[in-house]
Amino acid sequence: MSSLSEIARAHTDLDAEDVAWLHQLLADWQIIADLSFADLVLWLPDREGAGFWAGAQIRPTTGPTAFVDDLVGGYLARGTRPLLDTAFDRARIAREGDPEWRDDVPVRVEAIPVRRGERVLAVIGRNTNLLGVRTPSRLELSYLQTATELTQMISTGRFPLPGQRSDHADSPRVGDGFLRIDAEGRVGYASPNAQSVYRRLGLAGDLTGQSLAEVTRALVPVRYRVDEETVSAVLGGRQARETELGNGEVVVIARSIPLAPSGAHSGALVLLRDVSDLRRRDRELLTKDATIREIHHRVKNNLQTVAALLRLQARRMPFPEGRQALEEAVRRVGSIAIVHETLSQAFDETVDFDDVADRICRMVGEIGTRGATVETRRVGSFGTLPAEVATPLAMVLTEILQNAVEHGYGESGTGTVLLEVAREPGPSGDAEDDVLRVRVVDDGCGLPADFDWASATGLGLSIVRTLVSSELAGDLQMGPADPHGTRVDVVVRLAEVPTRG
Repeated sequence: MSSLSEIARAHTDLDAEDVAWLHQLLADWQIIADLSFADLVLWLPDREGAGFWAGAQIRPTTGPTAFVDDLVGGYLARGTRPLLDTAFDRARIAREGDPEWRDDVPVRVEAIPVRRGERVLAVIGRNTNLLGVRTPSRLELSYLQTATELTQMISTGRFPLPGQRSDHADSPRVGDGFLRIDAEGRVGYASPNAQSVYRRLGLAGDLTGQSLAEVTRALVPVRYRVDEETVSAVLGGRQARETELGNGEVVVIARSIPLAPSGAHSGALVLLRDVSDLRRRDRELLTKDATIREIHHRVKNNLQTVAALLRLQARRMPFPEGRQALEEAVRRVGSIAIVHETLSQAFDETVDFDDVADRICRMVGEIGTRGATVETRRVGSFGTLPAEVATPLAMVLTEILQNAVEHGYGESGTGTVLLEVAREPGPSGDAEDDVLRVRVVDDGCGLPADFDWASATGLGLSIVRTLVSSELAGDLQMGPADPHGTRVDVVVRLAEVPTRG
């Protein structure tokens, strides 16, 4: 299904500012559909003037739909729906007394011009399924009256209003709580859900007839209000804004939409939503994230302590073989500590692995050369990796780089070890499905003629083989580099890495 912008670009003469105005309207038109108990379809004028294209569509959550099928992308030639032609040409709301019949369903149709300045940009078709209509209650009458005023504002270019949009996930909707206030900010009608929201705030009486701002100030302590100006602006219905209020236990979002169908301010629609549970979950998530980061920080500190103890022990070790084994253990512990340090600073369980790889390169170069002059550097980018990939991959890189430095150059050689990285998109195109290709190439003395890496029993190579196959579910290859030296290739398909439950 094409988007509004794509349809406008392909079939109309609307410019970027016109389309932005329409997008701002669409951010709020679920409210109008719900208040109207009607489907809304946005019809865009063809650039040839021959008809209209359906650019967007929305169904009500308060009543039955008038359209079973989606209309977006469809075309109506002029004359097919005379009401659309009339509304667009005469810049006024057009309606008919007799309903249309669609699939044995009577549908009342209205056409509302969408005006910006002196121009009509589009027409909204408002389609009401009359099978769902019954004797209206006071709530339904209040809904319909408010919808009528909003459509009048659309037809005169007074809506959408500048200010906050309602397309945020936690923004209140019509069914959450509906209030009509007059020009002085007094409540003319409060839906049962709106009344319930204020009951939870502590109101004992009825909202009707009371000043919404004054009632709210009495229920909400000063420390839980944003500021007095915002409370007056939103609850007085003077500005199209949204604010969050509460009393320490209950948290409410209030959104105001001023009404001025004839040009003068006549009141406002105020929508309410109790978001106490959402905010409690937000706090729990923040606490959980902070706890996880603190755990990573403490693990990093503990690993650094272990590495320091091993380093002290290595200095006291009289046997070169024992000292070398302890130094290798220091590097292995250090590589894991680097990952946990990065995770302790992140807000999720992902790692910017380029920084980890660069630190491993420096650590290997500083600790492991023992007299050799070897430069280690990275070419290419790992990007962001999940923790279950980052930890074993850091260990793998530490072992491969250390082996390259130690066995490729001896104690007095010179050269360069390159860490080459390529991250290729996987079949689905999602980052989680990418293929990571890592190559470590040195220009050292190369592998012995009789060396078989697949059956070698050295600890470092055994660690690499185990981590690549079991932890990363990847492929490992080793061979001679061109013109001399050693090449090690690791391929990891991120989608195949086992997850830890």
